[in-house]
Amino acid sequence: MLRLIPVLVLALGLSACANGQTDLQKPAEPIGDFKLGHAIVVAPNIVEGPVSRNATAEEWIASVDTALEERFRRQDGDKFYHLGVSVEGFVLAQPGIPLVFSPKSALIVRVTAWDDAAQKKLNDTPEEITVLESFSAETVVGSGVTQSREQQMRNLSANMALQIEKWMRRMQKNEGWFGGPDAGKRSSEEASEPAEVAGSADSPQAPAAPGRGA
Repeated sequence: MLRLIPVLVLALGLSACANGQTDLQKPAEPIGDFKLGHAIVVAPNIVEGPVSRNATAEEWIASVDTALEERFRRQDGDKFYHLGVSVEGFVLAQPGIPLVFSPKSALIVRVTAWDDAAQKKLNDTPEEITVLESFSAETVVGSGVTQSREQQMRNLSANMALQIEKWMRRMQKNEGWFGGPDAGKRSSEEASEPAEVAGSADSPQAPAAPGRGA
């Protein structure tokens, strides 16, 4: 996990991400036939980057889980899919010197998507996603100056969920993960409740044999 430290340092020099919270105000567009079954969030080996405010694994799990639920419960397809997310590392910017040293906040996660009906992973290798804080009037001088630790976590988690959705849309377009262009339309029958899923986001053995959805 020490290899994530250089990645976090590099991320601090990247451009800001699209605003995941603002994007939620737009109407949800179907992702093929996708309907969220379970979102499993873990943080077994989380790395805190340099000059970061402190945050616990439990706090990150709660923040990321909330963001996933807010974004993906809007999807109303006919087939259940599960998301496993492992929180790998983060930086929560501390107050710096405005316009001279304005550190950015960053979050790194790994994502695995599961097909409930097929009882298998869609991606054998977890997708690694790095997100930064959104650009705004507040963050132009660094979010460490203008935002609380909780606000930083909430914003990063929302941006992370948005980037996961963009990745899923690319995979649906390129690999047909979630069905064809009309697959997101609801049928007249309601989908059944999803089966229970257990396990981590990056374990080859988990979640174990997810149950079948509708």
